[in-house]
Amino acid sequence: FGRPLLGCTCKPKLGLSGKNYGRVVYEGLKGGLDFLKDDENINSQPFMRWRDRFLYVMEGVNRASAASGEVKGSYLNVTAATMEEIYKRAEFAKEVGTVIIMIDLVIGYTAIQSMAVWSRENNMILHLHRAGNSTYSRQKNHGINFRVISKWMRMAGVDHIHAGTVVGKLEGDPVIIKGFYNTLLLPKLEINLPQGLFFEMDWASIRRVMPVAKSGIHAGQMHQLIHYLGEDVVLQFGGGTIGHPDGIQARATA
Repeated sequence: FGRPLLGCTCKPKLGLSGKNYGRVVYEGLKGGLDFLKDDENINSQPFMRWRDRFLYVMEGVNRASAASGEVKGSYLNVTAATMEEIYKRAEFAKEVGTVIIMIDLVIGYTAIQSMAVWSRENNMILHLHRAGNSTYSRQKNHGINFRVISKWMRMAGVDHIHAGTVVGKLEGDPVIIKGFYNTLLLPKLEINLPQGLFFEMDWASIRRVMPVAKSGIHAGQMHQLIHYLGEDVVLQFGGGTIGHPDGIQARATA
């Protein structure tokens, strides 16, 4: 596209009714964003059951797409307690017309790969939220570095993954973060010790993964984000969009 894709996480993450949630989606997309998304802990709570959310969200997506003439989307979180329930929610998401669904890392690697296969077969984009990775990726003595998780998820076949950012809440060392992005995007990895790439690796025909930068970032940091992360990235401004004093559309347009 010659630019990053722009997204936003619906806020507040918990407590909105389905109708109000759909309004947030519509406002953000109408303002110019490409995507809205569910937060990782939006699932199927008493204040907003998953079917209601899917229907209201897609109403907002369709209205914004019709008004702008652009393809828009919203990541519908199909994460659930069992694979049977995940498949049921994913099928319903497909029926209501979404182009993208979302799962959380905590569902486990077998479930992730199963959903990657389902998404390929159903022409669906699969977004992976890395919820839960810090329980082992931040443990320096015996944890698993996120770079390894990035490799696993590329092998599994996901399309998007949260890969960190260089400013904001989930910020990390810019050189290390660049190593994550290269792991996800490059067709062949060369040894780069500062980035933590210790081996050469040819990805052959394995597809690339679109990295996502989110949490604590806003439009004023756009120049820094593009400088460090490049244009092949989804930039998600959650509170930086929803919390704007002039309203959601105004910040989305900004």
